[in-house]
Amino acid sequence: MFDKEKMTQIKEGAQAFEAKTQKSLEKRPERQEKFYTGSGDEVKRLYTPGDLEEIDYNADLGLPGQYPYTRGAQPTMYRGRLWTMRMYAGFATAEESNKRYKYLIEQGSMGLSVAFDLPTQIGYDSDHSLSEGEVGKVGVAIDSLADMEILFDGIPLDKVSTSMTINAPASVLLAMYIAVGEKQGVSADKLRGTIQNDILKEYIARGTYIFPTEPSMRLITNIFEYCSKEVPKWNTISISGYHIREAGSTAAQEVGFTLADGIAYVDAAIKAGLDVDSFAPRLSFFFNAHNDLLEEVAKFRAARRLWAKIMKERFGAKDPRSMRLKFHTQTGGSTLTAQQPENNIVRVAIQTLAAVLGGTQSLHTNSKDEALALPTEDSVRVALRTQQVVAYESGVTNTVDPLAGSYYIEAKTKEIEDRAMEYIKKIDEIGGAPRAIDMGYIQQEIMDAAYQYQKEVESDERIVVGMNKFQIEEEAPKGLLRVDPSVGELQKNKLAKLRDERDNEVVSEKLNALRKACEGNDNLMPFILDAVRVYATLGEICGVMREVFGEYQQSVNL
Repeated sequence: MFDKEKMTQIKEGAQAFEAKTQKSLEKRPERQEKFYTGSGDEVKRLYTPGDLEEIDYNADLGLPGQYPYTRGAQPTMYRGRLWTMRMYAGFATAEESNKRYKYLIEQGSMGLSVAFDLPTQIGYDSDHSLSEGEVGKVGVAIDSLADMEILFDGIPLDKVSTSMTINAPASVLLAMYIAVGEKQGVSADKLRGTIQNDILKEYIARGTYIFPTEPSMRLITNIFEYCSKEVPKWNTISISGYHIREAGSTAAQEVGFTLADGIAYVDAAIKAGLDVDSFAPRLSFFFNAHNDLLEEVAKFRAARRLWAKIMKERFGAKDPRSMRLKFHTQTGGSTLTAQQPENNIVRVAIQTLAAVLGGTQSLHTNSKDEALALPTEDSVRVALRTQQVVAYESGVTNTVDPLAGSYYIEAKTKEIEDRAMEYIKKIDEIGGAPRAIDMGYIQQEIMDAAYQYQKEVESDERIVVGMNKFQIEEEAPKGLLRVDPSVGELQKNKLAKLRDERDNEVVSEKLNALRKACEGNDNLMPFILDAVRVYATLGEICGVMREVFGEYQQSVNL
């Protein structure tokens, strides 16, 4: 990319600069001996074209919307359309969450992102003994189609894009969403949105799994196949690095482990007989935005380039859409502090900039009080306004990939890509992501990185403003959102009423049909949808699958 003679001159100039700087450091030393990124990688004092010597502009960067998509998934990026501003919300009952969704839409949110409570995430009804004390706490309780109808009451599903953070029972919640659309007169081919549906990262970092690996992968590929024909605008999986990063990984680990999971899903779908270009265009990703602005921008660009190469070179994808990594971003929940929560507004603003400068397709911004409780309406509004200020006032949306060509950004993009590829090769040697998870390799790598980070915080090598430095005396926080403990009883009463009023004979018939399908090789989505339509509950449907498939048990020794 650079003239060889000029490159030699640049390198000689950089060496002279370093020699001169070393002398001046005797009089004016730097603040610390070495500087590091948020992931702990050393940052040089100066970056020049000499750090980009191996980069080929056309092969490694190219143009926005063109392979290898380093500079953006679309040609005009935010000049054509801003990212979707999603706000992750859901708590207590469907009625209360519905009010919050309508409020968010009124405030300018472009898409809904549904948080489900823990019983829903692991496939139990609210009246199950294991649900006691958890109903409605970290998200909305959804027990049946009746709850889903209330959740989206007055919200036309052909006008919004909905993301659902659900994994093990993703097929059931998607079926409920399709059924709500039918009742609104909106056909499945008009529905837009995403289900997370990423079970591998649950085994790695989060824990809301139900079934063993093999039937879980079957459910995922069933969704790929069904949606490619019936719900073509739906993103069938959001392959998630977010939770991997929240568990303590570095930026390069987030990319490497997430894309390794993506490879496993593509492999499984191809083995199930699907053509790669029939489902790959609807794959999407979900990444974290942390505090190191420039490292995060480089991370997003590296992920896009590496996935394009994987899809083209490894899987032989021919459709450009199959190679184009589209991703949602959420600001880093683990970076928020309970101390001086107003500081979190600044952190989230930096993380928002990182996601936008990195080319995200949609974004959720965390609220300032989320280290303490579920966010209040006021704090959610500030979080949404943060996105809007960046979108309409900062100027960073006026040109595509504005940090491209920065010597540091391009060098860091290459460094993260190379490190992530090293992890992918190691996982391939082990036998793929599922095998690496069973062996505990991925979990151990993340734990090591998390331990190193925590040591640095506790020794004050890493400063967290307001927590280990610049502390103040604070009063106990006031005005936090608390979920009414009566929510559990309310959901139990709703379930009892539902079971009294529905046609239980038809429900049993549909559940038996699902059981037989689970025992065979049919695509399970039509059977799940049939059960949902007659108001079989989430727990009943997942219960049938539990009986046939069993439950996943962690067996690794870390």
